[in-house]
Amino acid sequence: MSPDLPPVAPSVTAALVAALPPRLRKRLDAGVTKLLARPVTRDGDTVRIAVDDGTDVVLHAPGGSVTGADAIRCGCLLAPDCLHRAAAASAAPVAEDTPDPGPAGEPGPAEDPGPAGEPNPGADGDAPEGTAEGEQREFETATPAQHAAAHAVFDAAAAVLEAGTDGAGAVLQAELLHAAHTARLAGLPRASAAAVAVVTAVRAARAADPAYRLGDLAGALTAVLDVAHRLPHATGPELSALRGTVRQPYRPDGSLRLYGLFSEPVLTATGYAGAVTWTADADGRLYTVSDVAPGGPARATGAADRAVRVGDTTLTHRELSRAGLAVSGATVSPTGRLGAGAGVRAVRASGAAWHEEPLDRLWAVPAADQVTRALEGGQDLLFLEVTLTGTVRETAGDCLLADCAGVSLRLAAAHDDPALPCRENLRLLAAAAGSRLRIVARLTPGPHPRALLLAVAHPTDPAARVDLGLDRLQHADLPRETFVPPGGGAAGGEEAPLHLLRRRVHQAVPGGRRVLALAAGTPGDVARLRRLGLATAADLLDDLRTAAADRSRDVFGRLVPADRGRFARSWLAAAVYTEVVEQALCVHAWGGAARAAAAPATA
Repeated sequence: MSPDLPPVAPSVTAALVAALPPRLRKRLDAGVTKLLARPVTRDGDTVRIAVDDGTDVVLHAPGGSVTGADAIRCGCLLAPDCLHRAAAASAAPVAEDTPDPGPAGEPGPAEDPGPAGEPNPGADGDAPEGTAEGEQREFETATPAQHAAAHAVFDAAAAVLEAGTDGAGAVLQAELLHAAHTARLAGLPRASAAAVAVVTAVRAARAADPAYRLGDLAGALTAVLDVAHRLPHATGPELSALRGTVRQPYRPDGSLRLYGLFSEPVLTATGYAGAVTWTADADGRLYTVSDVAPGGPARATGAADRAVRVGDTTLTHRELSRAGLAVSGATVSPTGRLGAGAGVRAVRASGAAWHEEPLDRLWAVPAADQVTRALEGGQDLLFLEVTLTGTVRETAGDCLLADCAGVSLRLAAAHDDPALPCRENLRLLAAAAGSRLRIVARLTPGPHPRALLLAVAHPTDPAARVDLGLDRLQHADLPRETFVPPGGGAAGGEEAPLHLLRRRVHQAVPGGRRVLALAAGTPGDVARLRRLGLATAADLLDDLRTAAADRSRDVFGRLVPADRGRFARSWLAAAVYTEVVEQALCVHAWGGAARAAAAPATA
């Protein structure tokens, strides 16, 4: 996947790949690899790929993305049904299929299911609770078209899982994108978005993208299989949640007095970049102002100095993160995103330091309560007071170690792209071991306390703050003398044996069904899980191994095609179980912070 190419709608990629004759489909992956190595030039909305000295592939992307098959043209003799057009679409990031404008032309996201996957109230025209229509909706079922679309998404995702990322080439990706487009047309934006997320992660894995994480792809596969599996059997509110919504409905929210918290860069694998600024009102409710559009790292860093899109204020994102905003006629989405409609008015106001009201109350909530809120589908930001204790080396890079009221916490960089200062800032903060700081981080669910570090109070000036994705720390910003507390740098306790199941779930993602079928040591892992009291995990692992190895033969002794649906369901059951248990372990691990924080009050 090349970030130099404009995002291409899933329906476009699916159509171009489907139009290829079988002999060219077999060469598609090689064609993508070859095209990615060719020079790319951009002139406004037109991107040109030099296939050779006399042939170019041209992508027209008005508005930033390619939304029609005729917008990709090739000068070769086999055009329009040539390999080059399909390869260009398969090499580009995946765009939203049919962007839906928000209020006053503000772009809305492809899907916003609301907290914990719940539908946005009124987004689908729900009748008030207690009415006859509302009661009827309690028993509403998916339409035949939605049944068919959900099955298509499940089958296409199961094919990707069976093949693993090593075998999920451009053809399987296009089939999943086609299923995603079908789901969107059937009114299933959540399934569509989940399918697109899998394709994006698969492409990142196959391209050896440094930002790729195996856990992210496993989570994306779990999400799409889970939604597609449950949807045909769901009714009422559960069905509405699984369907999702096309965009966030903005609702009037009167006048708001907001205080800037911090700004963070946005840099997605789907080719979008920009900045989001977080603010809070006097009651501690969070609101965001975003500026995200197709682009790369340069746009992510440059957006911080662009004016925010609220009313006619000239404040930039960087300025708003430290100032305040008075808004009248505000419109707000269920997730707290501020609208930019014509009736919105906004003027600059005074801000507040993190230790001042009303922002100070965000740090007064016990860490365990904040983690529970995030895992239940609420806001995933954590407002913590920590003491830096050292660093620990991990496969993806160094992490900061910090003590949070008795809990050993690992803090990782939010972005690995070298154009952003996240990783370098983390390295410099490691020299400030012993410093006690207020931080803002994003929870990373797992059996041990872990989070992505987004912003910190300035190490030598508590009244100031540092946005770690946009501001660059200097050695002069660090305290001259630090003290490492005794025992600092030690990681928290032994890992639960659940990793015996998790590693098999993750092992299937790159290698597919065959890797699990040949995996050695699985019977021993099953026995160990039973011996340690995790009987359900043992049963799931045994079933997963059996489903992976289950190959029957016909009357002539030939192997018949594997039941990929059974394997996908077994893998999904193991993945969901692992996710639920790890969330419970996450709450337990963070619980020490609540107990330690409550100790002075009860002494």
